[in-house]
Amino acid sequence: MEEQNKVYIGNLEYSIDEEELQRVIEEKGLKLKEIKIIRDRFTNKSKGFGFAEFEDDEQVQQAIDLLDGHELKSRKLKVNRARRRESGFERRGDFKPYRK
Repeated sequence: MEEQNKVYIGNLEYSIDEEELQRVIEEKGLKLKEIKIIRDRFTNKSKGFGFAEFEDDEQVQQAIDLLDGHELKSRKLKVNRARRRESGFERRGDFKPYRK
């Protein structure tokens, strides 16, 4: 997935799968390139967020406008532009390598 045409979709109910989320998005008249719900690598359970990629910037903005705050299974979705993920050490910010 390219970062520039991708949105973050948060506050997902844990039982929602890609097909259901795709259906909701396409019902809004948006055309997806790709969708992915992030899952725990050990349990394969949803982490409650995912990403959707669209054809162009206009579709990204429409997705944000139409889906941010949309209620899905009693939860209001949080939708905004995806940001590039920082590496684990940069996110924590206080990592200092151990040296003798």
